Amino acid sequence: MYDIIVIGGGPAGLTAAIYGLRLGKTVLVIEKENFGGQMTFSPKIENYPGFVSISGSELAQNMVEQAGAQGAEFAMEEVTGIELLENGVKKVITDFSSYEGKTVIIAVGVRHRLLKVPGEEDFLGNGISFCAICDGAFYEGKDVAVIGGGNSALQEAVLLSKTSRKVIVVQNLDFLTGEKKLVEILEAAPNVEILLGYVVDRINGGDVLTGLDIKKVATGEVETLKVDGIFTAIGLEPVNGPFTGVAETDKWGYLKAGEDGLTQTEGVFVAGDCRTKKVRQVSAACSDGAWCAIAACDFIDRTAANG
Repeated sequence: MYDIIVIGGGPAGLTAAIYGLRLGKTVLVIEKENFGGQMTFSPKIENYPGFVSISGSELAQNMVEQAGAQGAEFAMEEVTGIELLENGVKKVITDFSSYEGKTVIIAVGVRHRLLKVPGEEDFLGNGISFCAICDGAFYEGKDVAVIGGGNSALQEAVLLSKTSRKVIVVQNLDFLTGEKKLVEILEAAPNVEILLGYVVDRINGGDVLTGLDIKKVATGEVETLKVDGIFTAIGLEPVNGPFTGVAETDKWGYLKAGEDGLTQTEGVFVAGDCRTKKVRQVSAACSDGAWCAIAACDFIDRTAANG
């Protein structure tokens, strides 16, 4: 049995593991996809203390190595649920196995929001991407569309404009919501076109993606854009379905917890972007992880002292 089982290998989960290990507890970190979470998609992180600039993937690797050096165990599996056993033991069930722990820290983060239009599922990972730094090289000299108008979308568009022949930014509002500096860079780029007040109606293609239909919000008029690839950046959503039995969610699906990470279930804590909070940044996630690890260790020690 582990003292702490951390579900999620992003900055919150890895920080929780490091703090738990430093306090003398045994820790298992379970991650279903890639250690580092959403920050691995950031080509530059410039607001994390101690680094003028560092890539998200490099920072993630540093955190993984640090947790491993402290004695963390890792499992690449998907958690499907948590059962509460006798004597306060938590059984974490995965698609391959199950693990028992005295405490659990849920730090599963968020995932990319989908457009939910016809044709999208056919081209996810095969024409539709969420990461220009990861997949932009596939579209060198080609035409691409970027869906969204916030900072993430504009950063993707700036990166793509350096190598793609043409970049079309499609925003559902009548204005871009990202930083003014990013807007100015795109407006000055000769190979960037910005379409405001449009929504994606469907994704087109057969064996390969050929483009998309967009609809003018004001008139309902539909037109077709021919592109070789689509980069979607319309926000993120929590993936907390497996944990609703042990932690309450708000109407958007985020797990309800304060800075201390406490949930309705004793010994179950929530850290990072998957919980209700205002600020979702790497440094804030690390703070959450530290809070939860300390709280989990305190819970274990108090439980042991009370017999």
